Amino acid sequence: MSNPVSICVIGSGYVGLVATVCFAEMGHRVICVDNDEARVRTLCAGGVPIFEEGLSELLAKHRGRGVEFTTDLGRAVEHSEAIFIAVGTPQGDTGAADLSYVEAVVSEIARGVSGYKVIVEKSTVPVYTNEWIRRVLHRHGVDPQTFDVVSNPEFLREGTAILDFLHPDRIVVGAGNERSADVLQRIYEPLTGGSYYAQPGALPGARSASSPAPLLVTSAQSAEIIKHASNAFLALKISFINAVANLAESVDADIEDIAVGMGLDSRIGPRFLRAGLGYGGSCFPKDVAAFHWVAQKQGVDFQLLQEIRKINETQKDVYFNKVLSALWTLRGKRLAALGLAYKRDTDDIRESPAIDVIKKLLEAGATVTAYDPAAMDRAKDVLPPSEKLRYAGNLYEAAKDADAVLILTDWTEFASIDLARLNQAVHFPIVIDGRNLYKPQEMLDHGFTYVSIGRPASYQAQQGKPRGMVS
Repeated sequence: MSNPVSICVIGSGYVGLVATVCFAEMGHRVICVDNDEARVRTLCAGGVPIFEEGLSELLAKHRGRGVEFTTDLGRAVEHSEAIFIAVGTPQGDTGAADLSYVEAVVSEIARGVSGYKVIVEKSTVPVYTNEWIRRVLHRHGVDPQTFDVVSNPEFLREGTAILDFLHPDRIVVGAGNERSADVLQRIYEPLTGGSYYAQPGALPGARSASSPAPLLVTSAQSAEIIKHASNAFLALKISFINAVANLAESVDADIEDIAVGMGLDSRIGPRFLRAGLGYGGSCFPKDVAAFHWVAQKQGVDFQLLQEIRKINETQKDVYFNKVLSALWTLRGKRLAALGLAYKRDTDDIRESPAIDVIKKLLEAGATVTAYDPAAMDRAKDVLPPSEKLRYAGNLYEAAKDADAVLILTDWTEFASIDLARLNQAVHFPIVIDGRNLYKPQEMLDHGFTYVSIGRPASYQAQQGKPRGMVS
């Protein structure tokens, strides 16, 4: 790269690590800072503390060359032109984002500013956070001529974050002047100019040298709202299709057909029109709540956001009641729970509907055997230890002698189950699919009673096998 930028990324979570390796992939020099010494040691040794497709490969490619990990924030700030803040902004009790980690980092940055620096909000933050960062730096005596604060929200999906970063739908830069905007334009030039896509070894994706990534430069406040509004709108699509699914089911319609029919309208599109257990993860629940809090603080009655959250919470109860209806009573029942992560291709269990459903099942007296390809270790840290909760090494082990199989996460593995083998493993051939991974007739043909979201249940007259029967 002819004009690389020295970058500091503060935080080595999902956003920070992805940004670190992708900036290096684009040709920049990156120092990633975290105050967790054990985590930094793991990263320096080549370990990857999170599950994300392609992350370990890019880290191996650039570690020790374009990427360095450290706990020394002062040195990293001193040697960097752009400082990206990618620390957590968890939801507080009021729904507002907790910005204490951001404030602590900014206070520490203030001690290391020497020469002009561009401080970039990469964490998801409410509107006017850029102004608060500026105020904190002023309070610590930093010369206003030596820094600018820019908003550069991320639009990454866990499981496809690497490709989302390198092949983005758009890059949004909220800058107050040309000087700071120019630094961000230099950083993203390999993507916006297309040079990255033309180089040997570039990761293939939606973008190309002839169709590079678009960049929108706007005010910091507009950039901050773009992030929250985008996530809130996607959450709205999920909650809307789930509300329609409940209506469809009540009149024996098929939500999958309805979603296809809606998605063919170019004004609507098919993405995020998948009925199921609802949204989860680190972004949508927190961002919808924070956006609602911001609106309230500004005196705006944004009731739609509250309804989005209400529908999403209710959807887990809808699914639980489907399990209860299929089994009559849950006390003493053996259930196989397939999926713990909030979505496929990630080990993230934050706000996972699967976790909430399993907790309700345990409270109702069921015995649950859970399996997830990536998220079991994280789930063990949040699910209560119980003699009624076990973990399996694969989905067929989880299904052994189960009274019902519950599909809670849309892993590709769960969409291609050997149904004949599954039928042999279970006690009763009942599948309650919270992700609509199968067609009802296919399940009937394999001898299953099949219950899904927004579609009529398909009942199989087959009897269960006696406990202890060897197949």
